[in-house]
Amino acid sequence: MPNGSVVVAITLPRPDRGPGPGAPVRVLVHAANRPRALTRLRNLGLRAVYLRGNAEPPTPDEITAVLHHPDGLLWRARPGCAEELWHPIRSLLEPVPAAQG
Repeated sequence: MPNGSVVVAITLPRPDRGPGPGAPVRVLVHAANRPRALTRLRNLGLRAVYLRGNAEPPTPDEITAVLHHPDGLLWRARPGCAEELWHPIRSLLEPVPAAQG
């Protein structure tokens, strides 16, 4: 980015929470630099995340989405599917409420 910040896009297996654990999710992080982006993910409990190379850089649409989000952290369940909307990262990491019955 012109101001020195970065947008990191990474595809990860979905955390073991909620429906569809293990399915791939695309996560976008806006941070001051790559190590800070990694720290932001690890602070959310995604401890096994590593940034290696730039195999799947963010698209212009992904950059726009994450820059306009107040948290600077987004995810989407189906990488590459333009119809799927981006979600705030907390919706991926929140525990699923127990079924009432």
